[in-house]
Amino acid sequence: MSVLSIESVSAKFGGVVAVDGVSLAVEAGEILGVIGPNGAGKTTLLNLVSGLLKPNAGTVRLAGEVITGRAPDAVARMGLARTFQTSRLFPGLSIIENMMVGLHLRSRAGLFGCGLATASTRAEERRLREHAMESLEFVGFADFADRPADALSFGQQRIVEIARALIAEPKIVLLDEPAVGLSVSRVAELEVLLRRIRSEKQVTLVMIEHVIRLVMGVCDRIVVMEAGRKIADGPPSAIRQNQAVIDAYLGRRRHA
Repeated sequence: MSVLSIESVSAKFGGVVAVDGVSLAVEAGEILGVIGPNGAGKTTLLNLVSGLLKPNAGTVRLAGEVITGRAPDAVARMGLARTFQTSRLFPGLSIIENMMVGLHLRSRAGLFGCGLATASTRAEERRLREHAMESLEFVGFADFADRPADALSFGQQRIVEIARALIAEPKIVLLDEPAVGLSVSRVAELEVLLRRIRSEKQVTLVMIEHVIRLVMGVCDRIVVMEAGRKIADGPPSAIRQNQAVIDAYLGRRRHA
């Protein structure tokens, strides 16, 4: 059974068709890349999967269960996490506090318990903090725990957001341009991290990315979109040779 199944999904905004009948399946343990020109519908597709948008047609399944139209928090509780193109860290909080926000799905303390700061609430906060530190250590950012979020570079914030996405132990993580803002050396480190997430955390990854070197190097399979449609789906070796992909995307970037 596929961990994620997208079946003939479409989304329209007025007269604009952003996603046009896209179907694809993501297998457990796979790293899937999604590429295409700006405006191809890539981020809209992730928004449809994660519950931020409701499709006009089609079905999305997570581990066989229909999640179409469910709220983002419900989808997250079922085991899907994601990052975004822009930083979603809270600038007024430290890195460890931002990480603990990502653990709210695991928290058992209600509003009453938090307000009274009971012994059980304090114990749970210590447990969540330890878990957050473990996630920061996994990505090599434990030394940043007490720094304010806005003291980190944009590229560093991207890595922290990946750590926060992993903290609730999801089945699958959707990454929207994780390499944006990273130097060449940091992109190489990101590739190693993505492989570790798959091998050590057993987490499936779906990644939108414009850094083609990263996509070709780390992804098992690549889906190419143009004008809301899927125009190719296959391993990197096949995508490199696909004439439709070269004409629509790779050729343009090579020329540039």
